[in-house]
Amino acid sequence: MDMRKKIAAGNWKMNLDLEEAQKLASEVAAMVKDEYIGQAEVILAPPFPFLVPVHRLVSDVSNIHVAAQNLHEQEAGAYTGEVSASMIKSSGASHCILGHSERRQYFGEDNALLANKIDQALANGLTVIYCLGETLEERESGVTAEVVGRQLAEGCFHLDASAWNRLVIAYEPIWAIGTGLTATPEQAQEVHHYLRIKLATQYGDAVAQATPILYGGSVKPANAGVLFSQPDIDGGLVGGASLKARDFVEIIKAL
Repeated sequence: MDMRKKIAAGNWKMNLDLEEAQKLASEVAAMVKDEYIGQAEVILAPPFPFLVPVHRLVSDVSNIHVAAQNLHEQEAGAYTGEVSASMIKSSGASHCILGHSERRQYFGEDNALLANKIDQALANGLTVIYCLGETLEERESGVTAEVVGRQLAEGCFHLDASAWNRLVIAYEPIWAIGTGLTATPEQAQEVHHYLRIKLATQYGDAVAQATPILYGGSVKPANAGVLFSQPDIDGGLVGGASLKARDFVEIIKAL
C-alpha cells in the first residue's frame, strides 16, 4: 500500500470566474505550503480558460499539479470550441480528468470514445484520471461490479502495462455526486477492491498494487478520514468541497 501515490484532486467543474479561480488557487497553495508536510499529490482541475493562470500560481509548490477536466479525442483540426491534449500540455497542466459521469450523461461519452481520449492524453504526456461509477438504479439492481468492470475494461484494457504509470482510477458512484449522499466506507472499499482485482487479473499484481484508485462522491472534511482509511482507497476526487480552500486542505490533510 505504501508504494501507491496518495492523491487529493479538486474538480472545480464549471464554477468561478478568473479572479475567484486565482484567489482559490493562491489560498490552496499557501495553505499547503504552510500546513501540509506529506507525500500526497494535490491536483487542481479548473475550467479550461484558467489552466495557465492557475498553473502559474501553484508551480512553485512541488506537490501541486494542474489538470484539465476533459479533452478532444483528435490531435487537431476543425473542431470549433474543442481543446486538444497538446494544448492542455502546453498550458502547464500535467493531468486530465476523463470519463466523468457528467461527461457520460450530458455529452454522451461512451467507453469507446473515452479509450480514444485516453490514448490522446497519454500520447501527449498527460496523466489520466479515469472516472467510472454506477447509477442508483444499477446499484439497487446489483450490477455495480458489472458496470464499473465494463467501464474499466472498455476504456483502458487496450493499453499495455507500461501505460499504467500515468493512469489513476476514480470510482464515483453517480448517485453520490453532488447529492450529499456518500457511499459508506465499506461500500466504497468493496468496489475499489474489485477494481484492483480486475487490474491484477489483466495486468498482474505489480500494476494493480501501484495504481491509485480514488473515491469521489460528496467527499468532505467530515468523512474524508474514514474513507481514506480503507485499504484500497488512495485519495479523493473532490467536487464541491474543493471550491473552499479550507475544506479542501482539510481533506488533503486527512491523507
